Amino acid sequence: MKIIAMIPARYEASRFPGKLMKNLGGKSVIIRTYENAVATGLFSEVYVVTDSDIIFNEVVSNGGKAIMSIAEHECGSDRIAEAVEHIDCDIVVNVQGDEPNVHKQALTDLLAVYENDTKKEIDLASIMHQIDDLDEISNPNNVKVIVDTNNYALYFSRSPIPFPRERSTAKYYKHQGIYAFRKSAILEFTKMEMEYLEASEKIECLRYLAYNKTIKMVETTHISIGIDTPEDLIKANIEFNK
Repeated sequence: MKIIAMIPARYEASRFPGKLMKNLGGKSVIIRTYENAVATGLFSEVYVVTDSDIIFNEVVSNGGKAIMSIAEHECGSDRIAEAVEHIDCDIVVNVQGDEPNVHKQALTDLLAVYENDTKKEIDLASIMHQIDDLDEISNPNNVKVIVDTNNYALYFSRSPIPFPRERSTAKYYKHQGIYAFRKSAILEFTKMEMEYLEASEKIECLRYLAYNKTIKMVETTHISIGIDTPEDLIKANIEFNK
């Protein structure tokens, strides 16, 4: 299997504009993310795909590989699909540009899904980890996922799911926004209309579920730090400098 990594990168993030160019331990967030992905040694190629001249130039000037988007895109999957259409690969890993410390073991476990999927029944795979803190559970910036007994995704939500009617039995998993797609699945994504669930929650993987695509979730204890707010960047710098 030929596996590549794509890092979709927008400059204008609604909650924290320009966050990918902010300083993280002496380098920009996007360069930290790119270098971390390359350092895993898991990918044939790593690309940043962006609509921003600022980010494109930042990556290229630091020796990285970047692709400039041609069309306007509403989400990362659309941006990646355009970029990979003419690239020879089997599996495409979407590494979030604002998660600069994704752990190699978590990515290794994610990719193992496809090594075991001899019948090619899995369209995409993603990572989750268990959370117990009530503030983290109720925070709409944290996407939660519920799975079946084989860890296939049933639903994703910004609301706490499941509803804790009996708190002692409830278990919560946070979705880490790292995906591994079959190339065919991400190309199909662009042809599927957005349905009301995705439009309501603003969670793009709900489009896959709406069209009966299979999403295999992989539980990990390796927690990546997502940078959604200035406060997150402060925490990330503290962790980086330890």
